[in-house]
Amino acid sequence: MTNHCDLVIFGATGDLALRKLLPALYRSYSEKSLSGDFKIHLTCRSNSQKDSYLTKLKDSLQEHLSENEFCSETWLQFKKRLFPIQLDIENEKHDWQQLEQRLDNRRERIFYLSIAPSLYALCCRQLARFKLINRHSRVVLEKPIGYNQTSAEEINSEVGKYFNEKQIFRIDHYLGKETVQNLMILRFSNLLFENMWDRKSIDHIQISIGETVGLEGRAGFYNDAGAMRDMVQNHLLQLLCLIAMEPPNEFSGDNIRTEKIKVLKALRPVSVDSIRQETIRGQYVSGQLADNLVPGYLEELKKPQSFCETFVAIRTFVDNWRWSGVPFYLRTGKRLKQRCAEISVQFKPVSHQLFSSQAGISQPNRLIIRLQPEERIQLSITSKKLNKAETQLKQELLDLNLNDNSTSLQSDAYKRLLLDVIANDPSLFIHREEIDTAWRWVDPIIEGWRKDNYQPELYRAGSWGPESSDRLLANDGRYWHNPDE
Repeated sequence: MTNHCDLVIFGATGDLALRKLLPALYRSYSEKSLSGDFKIHLTCRSNSQKDSYLTKLKDSLQEHLSENEFCSETWLQFKKRLFPIQLDIENEKHDWQQLEQRLDNRRERIFYLSIAPSLYALCCRQLARFKLINRHSRVVLEKPIGYNQTSAEEINSEVGKYFNEKQIFRIDHYLGKETVQNLMILRFSNLLFENMWDRKSIDHIQISIGETVGLEGRAGFYNDAGAMRDMVQNHLLQLLCLIAMEPPNEFSGDNIRTEKIKVLKALRPVSVDSIRQETIRGQYVSGQLADNLVPGYLEELKKPQSFCETFVAIRTFVDNWRWSGVPFYLRTGKRLKQRCAEISVQFKPVSHQLFSSQAGISQPNRLIIRLQPEERIQLSITSKKLNKAETQLKQELLDLNLNDNSTSLQSDAYKRLLLDVIANDPSLFIHREEIDTAWRWVDPIIEGWRKDNYQPELYRAGSWGPESSDRLLANDGRYWHNPDE
């Protein structure tokens, strides 16, 4: 891909830029996916940060790139494209004029706001004030966009004063994962699955995102947000949309977004009366994780009390003709037993058990789409035990490891999404109406917890969450699919 652009990263000294964005750009450059006349401008709040930035970035690349991926020769070439600049967003004049002088009118302009969402409006206002926005400009917004529907609307309205919707790229890095993109190929390009992707064949669907980490220096933000705002409102609902949406009439950003919005509008609301039957809240206490004793949430928070949830499980339904009566189980939490992100599609059992009970029971098929730590697709099938003369059934796993089959390129969600922004391809980004509709579903649940005084149930770090989470499925005669089982 040949690119002629100025990419400005606001907040270049922050954790996201150093751990994710710059490694992704380096990787794109080393793989020759990024070439041409491009420059990357990296904003630093002070001169001292600016002067030491490239040294710090080199150390960060060596730490966060894969083993043997960093190359000194490639770094020397890549470094020529990097231009640290001192810029305080709140500065009235001097810093912004310096940035203006660096940008070239012949190149497209991309502004990546790797800053607090509370600064989005101010940053865009300053860009407009100093005439840095032109018709070829684009802006990238990181999640979370807002704290609720009202604040999200305020942010979107402010940014919308300076950029039109086609210029705004709201990023959710889960949508950049190769397995997520492959999900649409799997569904819509294979008759085997497309003919069975509905309530007649599917018993239920689980979407789980588990983290082994705790607060990681995000105590102030996380204690105000909780798992519902931090993970469910964006990552889990986006994955649900891709699983449940109708086939778009063509593979384009606008058509995909339209179908995703239809799913969000069809989500069954959770009423206050059913809040304890349909949702589970949890908060971790100290426990064993990977042979280490880790502290509980309150110990990390350094507060004696908090009702913030670090775990959420939800049973919900998509009320349309395709999914009527099929439960979708959503689950996410911190300090869980394993780091994982996966979608489990549980098919219904065969209508008639042909073989005798001595042969064993034919188990329903299950499709597992794993997003992390590795990216793979697995399908469980029933087969015959070949080492037995008599008929005996056993479960086999058809296993497609995407990492093993894609050794020439490093799978990197941010790499893919950054290249899509540069190519002006919005297919994997989130529309303003998606944000609004998702918050319309999430806000009443959070309000229902408050009205019902629904306090989090405690669970041990290193477990799979509160016991009530298991009962949520057990009451329906089902169980969670855990990656370690």
